[in-house]
Amino acid sequence: MSDEPLHSEENIVDIVGVSKIFKDFWGRPKVKAVQDISLTIKKGEIFGLLGPNGSGKSTTIKMMLGLLNTSKGKIAIFGQSPRSADNKKRIGFLPEESYLYSFLTAEETLNFFGGLYGLSKAERKRRTEELIKMVGLDVAKKRRVGEYSKGMARRIGLAQCLIGDPELIILDEPTTGLDPIGVREIKDLILNLKSRGKTILLSSHLLSDVQDICDRVCILYGGKITSMGSLDELLTKKETITFELSDVNKEMHSEIIDWLKNKGISFKESNAVEGLEEYFLRIINEWNKEYTDGASQGSAAPEFLNSGGESAVISELVKENAKAIPEEVKEEVKPEEHVIKEMIKNNSVNDTTEKKKSSVDMDLIDQLTSKKDKNQE
Repeated sequence: MSDEPLHSEENIVDIVGVSKIFKDFWGRPKVKAVQDISLTIKKGEIFGLLGPNGSGKSTTIKMMLGLLNTSKGKIAIFGQSPRSADNKKRIGFLPEESYLYSFLTAEETLNFFGGLYGLSKAERKRRTEELIKMVGLDVAKKRRVGEYSKGMARRIGLAQCLIGDPELIILDEPTTGLDPIGVREIKDLILNLKSRGKTILLSSHLLSDVQDICDRVCILYGGKITSMGSLDELLTKKETITFELSDVNKEMHSEIIDWLKNKGISFKESNAVEGLEEYFLRIINEWNKEYTDGASQGSAAPEFLNSGGESAVISELVKENAKAIPEEVKEEVKPEEHVIKEMIKNNSVNDTTEKKKSSVDMDLIDQLTSKKDKNQE
């Protein structure tokens, strides 16, 4: 494949006439994994890549990431070759299996990957704490990743995918191993990321998840595109209309049935049923206050994932954190109040949705009380 860029202002991903043929030791064609596919992914949309096992989904993703070369055709990510080093920091990838260092804790894992992105120590700490809270692993953040269940490892893998604040997020089976609460949170998170201007490519076998959140989908079979378009275009049955009626008494019900029969309209009748997922989440929410050593309900997406950049609530954090300092300590360090503000600003340990619960870092208290003891001596 040539390194010549394939320019596009509107699209984040451009795939034109791409094929991938795996060959044997003698160079003979062995498997036609992808055959002459062309598609685009627009900025700010959620695009679903669907298909049965062996349809070419993973191969297509690997070519987009520059991990495989194409046999034919061109791929452009942000208008550049997938092999462009500058593009790597703009992409977040969650593979189908979460390959993490089992001897690291959740905090150490995110700190490590944040360092690969060149983030400062203070920024890594802030993002790590916000992401761990977002994926509901705050209680288990000191445990080694190797001790995590598959679902918990999936959660920390998603946090790792987002640590660099990517513009394009590629998720391969993101809900694998997650409980219904985690599945709902991941779907809500994906929609939240879209609202913040992110572009998401989602590959999943759970078609209900795709239907809930995707703008457009592409269905692959045998390495070929069999269908592609918006969900409305593909799923709408134009000849069928569905009505949902509430507060209908027996008399009204009989009148409606008679009217439909008189008009010769065929219809199906059934009572509305609550979905199992909705019922499950409602029951769990009722028990949500109970303590658990496992994964808990996650929080909102961190502010740094917003395209707006720096958080606008630092001053509010200073005010809230200052309330937690004991009065006797305040009196001793009042001349150095600006130091407290700077330390709180650098740490930014609290999620913006939990400002009222924020408290001063214990390290800060230790430093202040230590200074007080030295002055007394």
